[in-house]
Amino acid sequence: MGQSLVEIYVHLIWSTKERIPFLNDNYLRNQLHAYLATACRSRDSPAQIVGGVEDHVHLLCRLGKSTDIAALVRDLKRETSKWIKNADPPCGDFQWQQGYGAFSISPSHLDKLTQYIAHQEQHHETLSFEDEFRRLCVKYRIEIDERYVWD
Repeated sequence: MGQSLVEIYVHLIWSTKERIPFLNDNYLRNQLHAYLATACRSRDSPAQIVGGVEDHVHLLCRLGKSTDIAALVRDLKRETSKWIKNADPPCGDFQWQQGYGAFSISPSHLDKLTQYIAHQEQHHETLSFEDEFRRLCVKYRIEIDERYVWD
């Protein structure tokens, strides 16, 4: 086959360090989400949607054919950390947690997940980030060690 064709979607999730609510300002959060979308596009992994609440981010993107997920997340977190520390007003103490979650998504589930990410504020009125992440890990049959998953 002379052409490489890839259609892989991934749902990425990561939080602020110790879930400190650095992103409680809606304007700052929306700017961060736009910045993440632009950064994904520049890495040949266009974001379908970026969302989240004051202490974490959800990002649904289509991976580029040569994209390494770990490198993508590392670069996105590094760039956004620099950006947010220089935002107006600056968040000089801002940090992301070390880890992340990456979950594969079937194209047939994109609409449902897009709606889920779009309604994060309503969703988190009754569910913590930790419980949400635990539920996703159960759904994907991923065992987590509670001693190390939260930082």
